[in-house]
Amino acid sequence: MKNILLPTDFSENSWNAIKYAIRFFEKESCNFYLLHIYTLSHVILNDSAQDVLVNVDTQPAKIKLRKVLKRIGKVFTTNKKHRFYTLFDYNFFIESIRKHVEEKKIDCIVMGTKGASGLKKIIVGSNTGDVITKVKCTTLVVPEDAQLVKLKEIAFPTDFALSNNIQILDPLSEILEKNQSALRILHISKKKAELNRDQNKSKELLEDYFSHLYHSFHYLTNKKVEDAVQCFIESRNINMICMVAKNLNYFQQILFHSKVEAISYHTEIPFLVLHEKQ
Repeated sequence: MKNILLPTDFSENSWNAIKYAIRFFEKESCNFYLLHIYTLSHVILNDSAQDVLVNVDTQPAKIKLRKVLKRIGKVFTTNKKHRFYTLFDYNFFIESIRKHVEEKKIDCIVMGTKGASGLKKIIVGSNTGDVITKVKCTTLVVPEDAQLVKLKEIAFPTDFALSNNIQILDPLSEILEKNQSALRILHISKKKAELNRDQNKSKELLEDYFSHLYHSFHYLTNKKVEDAVQCFIESRNINMICMVAKNLNYFQQILFHSKVEAISYHTEIPFLVLHEKQ
């Protein structure tokens, strides 16, 4: 039984992520936790904090959560493998997410994001950006225009700077097996250069780990990593991008940059972000 956390602010972006998650895990037994957080980002937790918490009106949010459940019931036929629960919390956003990840033994967080203006402007400093960088849990980021289609190809950008904890890739391997997808391992360098000894060792590790799955290695040279990713996606049938959060060099360049023009993968392609477990 998988435990899936679905944070929602009741926007259409979060609804799109909820729909994607239900369809994505359609054939698996899952507990889905719909979570709305009344954030305390502007509240200083001092002696008067308790008074603030007591006066928070929780009813409107709880009513909206019930409406989301009804909306799910109208859109999706009954799936006996799926159970839905609603959660309401008032806390700092990341603290609340971490708490529920631990308490509910969450396997994956699925969150929506609005990417029309680029992730730099929308995600960085926002809830989604904070979750994928600060919460050590597999997270699936679903852009506003993403639609669930058969996952034919999954791109895995890497600079071959992997840790020895190869088990971090288990969620990706599971998705590849379940969907019979092809993995495209993508290495981008700013200038042509041979892989060093450590990089070759990591490549061999990946080759061994994914040996039972259909995979291939691809090499691109481009001064801007995000441009290379965009070109790669346009030239293939990529339906998802997977990244390791610890791999900050690639991670930040691909998800967090200031260039908006000509980068469409932010608004169309889901990102699977993998974390080393605590």
